[in-house]
Amino acid sequence: MSEQDVLLSEEELEAEALGLRRRWIKDGIAPLAAFLLLLALWELAVDYFRVPTWLLPAPSAIGMAFTDWGSELWRNSLVTLYETLVGFGLSIAIAIPLAVAIVYSPFLRRTIYPLLLALQSVPKVAIAPLLALWIGFGAMPKILVVFLVCFFPIIVATATGLGSVPNAVMDLIRSLSASQLQTFVKIRFPNAMPHIFVGLKIAITFAVIGAVIGEFVGSESGLGYMILTSSSQARTPVAFAALVILTIMSIVLYYAISLIEQLLVPWAEEN
Repeated sequence: MSEQDVLLSEEELEAEALGLRRRWIKDGIAPLAAFLLLLALWELAVDYFRVPTWLLPAPSAIGMAFTDWGSELWRNSLVTLYETLVGFGLSIAIAIPLAVAIVYSPFLRRTIYPLLLALQSVPKVAIAPLLALWIGFGAMPKILVVFLVCFFPIIVATATGLGSVPNAVMDLIRSLSASQLQTFVKIRFPNAMPHIFVGLKIAITFAVIGAVIGEFVGSESGLGYMILTSSSQARTPVAFAALVILTIMSIVLYYAISLIEQLLVPWAEEN
């Protein structure tokens, strides 16, 4: 390769990197500008129509709530985050092994799978008061609500991925006399990884909702508890501040799962 070809290649790479940076900036500026415009219109509308703060606070009032109630919001955010992550981790620890058992056992597929579907059909809002009655008002009822909310998407996604190996690939692996363990480790589980992460990304957004549902029913801490008490005491800016934190929490957790997926399942991006 000549020096001129090397220089051309470097120029092409630089042009491609520059185009990628511009695209990232463009993709980021548009939603940010729309968000800032929405906040400005919201502020002006509340001021123009003289909407009471207890009914609909302006963005500036919500910002003041972050300043005045910062320590309380931080402490309760940690409580909700703890419940979310523990319940989510528990659902992963149980759902994935159970999905493997269901795929490999026709008996379990016929018996347990319909029961799981029936359990998923029960509204979690209806289960939360019963869990509080049976277990109490600590963190465990909220963790169990998160577990129940996250469990079904993960087990369905995992079972779907494990069972979606092409027949041609399975025929090839059988012709090589591979054991069940080798087939699982080399073929089934890698094939299921993209499906599993789809289930995880769905479940993590539900996890925050599940934690808040549990806190609404019976709690003495957490962002859901703050929303409930602030609304009842007409501290609406504090309730909105808690909602903002919950939104940010859901987005950050979702993209954290996406980042882990990119690191562990790089071939999913290619497909």
